[in-house]
Amino acid sequence: MKILAKTGREDIAEVFIAELQPGKLVELVEAVQPPQPREQKWVLLISTMFGCPVKCKMCDAGGQYQGKLSRLEILEQIDYLVYRRYPDGSIPCQQFKIQLARMGEPALNAAVLDVLDILPFRYRAPGLMPSLSTIAPHGADAFFERLLEIKHQRYAGGAFQFQFSLHTTDAVLRDSLIPVKKWSFRQMAEYGERFYAPGDRKITLNFALAQGTPVDPEILLHYFDPARYLVKITPLNPTYRARENQLDSYVDIHGAPGEYPVVDALRLAGYQVIVSIGAVEESSIGSNCGQYIRRHLAAEKPLGKGYTYTVHECADPVM
Repeated sequence: MKILAKTGREDIAEVFIAELQPGKLVELVEAVQPPQPREQKWVLLISTMFGCPVKCKMCDAGGQYQGKLSRLEILEQIDYLVYRRYPDGSIPCQQFKIQLARMGEPALNAAVLDVLDILPFRYRAPGLMPSLSTIAPHGADAFFERLLEIKHQRYAGGAFQFQFSLHTTDAVLRDSLIPVKKWSFRQMAEYGERFYAPGDRKITLNFALAQGTPVDPEILLHYFDPARYLVKITPLNPTYRARENQLDSYVDIHGAPGEYPVVDALRLAGYQVIVSIGAVEESSIGSNCGQYIRRHLAAEKPLGKGYTYTVHECADPVM
């Protein structure tokens, strides 16, 4: 693996552009969540595909899909970020979170499962907590069955974070935002009943919420028990795809903390709700979910609120 470029700030987030195969590039991220120090929480965002075939309407990583990463190619990214920070492989972080979410839908790559199976033995990291976010694509049943086994065997007792990305409760709009065939809410709920065990973290229902996008608590309650699921509302990050599709964020990361009727309604329905707003600089760096530095470098008309940090060329040796 050869690091070609990077951008960002060490005290918030850094994005690295890496070449894994000739002409095939990925992005990987390391981040902290101020005011928490790195020793308390350290987050890596790792790519699982070259590009992404899904093409969600708010995500710049969609398109230019060039295939799946191998187990070794996924591990190379993690190794690079771990060993540049902790050369002996001992990671003294209370929470060491590895999000398989930079580029690619993880459930479309079986190599992700091989990585999850080996991670607990690869580093000395008592705080290890993998995080897998998925749209639950149709045809990935075998992936989810093996994920269930690995989670029970390797990550029992709250050491795994699992997230369904929904973005709306309106079925027609959901198909527009996520334009591939995927599980219904009923199928997700049936799987979640088997996935969740006592002591686990609640399964997350994620909404990268655009203005005017319906989130109906009654629909969620019909399928998802608040005892097993929590709701995360995230800003719609400033991406080129969001601009092209005229999608504006429901959550204002630049304004003062406000009251959001959707959040109030969900809490009234009994859900634990997290309004997940990180450092504003993360959008400027381009490290947030849905952002993609390579799309920015090729853009003719830059965005005003995202990707404003300089990208520096690197000459890191091939690993």
